Amino acid sequence: MNRKSFALAVALTGAMAMTGAQGAETATAIFAGGCFWSVESDFDHAPGVISTTSGYIGGHVPNPTYEQVVTETTGHREAVKVEYDPAVTSYEKLVDTYFHLIDPIESRGQFCDFGESYTTAIYVGNADELKIAEAGKEATAQALGKPVATVIAMAPTFYPAEDYHQNFWEKSDIYPFSGLPSNVHYARYRAGCGKNAQVEAIWGKDAFRGLNGHA
Repeated sequence: MNRKSFALAVALTGAMAMTGAQGAETATAIFAGGCFWSVESDFDHAPGVISTTSGYIGGHVPNPTYEQVVTETTGHREAVKVEYDPAVTSYEKLVDTYFHLIDPIESRGQFCDFGESYTTAIYVGNADELKIAEAGKEATAQALGKPVATVIAMAPTFYPAEDYHQNFWEKSDIYPFSGLPSNVHYARYRAGCGKNAQVEAIWGKDAFRGLNGHA
């Protein structure tokens, strides 16, 4: 291989690494659906999702900490940034999945968690996403026969949460607030909070639609 061909091969390899194994550019979506642990674990089971990041969005305090957000004084919601492959799934499918893993009519929070930081919202990045999110909200209201409490807004700055919150549902690191492995604490939290049962009571056979299981 000559020097020019070698340089081209290196450039192509770098481009493929940047776009990932999917061979196409990725896209992102941001959803607030109560505790970010469970929203992240659910979207980790969605086809086409490459990665998920738990974080905070929508408040007035820059670079908030978990300890600040849980005081319900910063205006932030717990949210999850979803990176996905548009060649495998679509924003529309992710919005549909989102509505089927939450309680869309509850305005005070989600399941056992109440307060502004646990309320539901879709944060859109452009006019096309806004249109899709609003259509999804309207379809959800029609399906349930009740007004949907989920807020739809343009996305402000998303702040990633602390490292110990990331991939919480599957890690064995010790969670500092309970002294238990994160995955053990999460399993107890999810069962005790009753999310699965409540989503199934709301949506029936369509509960968690679009997921290959959930955790």
